[in-house]
Amino acid sequence: MYAIIETGGLQFRVEPGLRLTVPRLKVEEGGNVVFDRVLLFSSEGGVVVGRPSIDAASVEARVLRHMRGPKIEVYHRKRRKGHEKKTGHRQELTEIEIAAIKGS
Repeated sequence: MYAIIETGGLQFRVEPGLRLTVPRLKVEEGGNVVFDRVLLFSSEGGVVVGRPSIDAASVEARVLRHMRGPKIEVYHRKRRKGHEKKTGHRQELTEIEIAAIKGS
């Protein structure tokens, strides 16, 4: 059994017991979160595709920890102007573990 969910503008294929990293969620560590935006649900009975999402399906997960991703360096330069600028960015992330997939 698996499902495809959408969170933070990204889509993820999830199964029970899977650990994955998603964009930062506003839930404390150790808390539970329910993803209602299920785009596809697959089980022994077949595959159900939402248009755009499935109302009767949900995915429950547990928040393991909040973290920051690797640093991405951004460099800007304009030729013949002497302008150079170097900055960095670290994305805020949340690690979750899928507990259950509920759907009909």
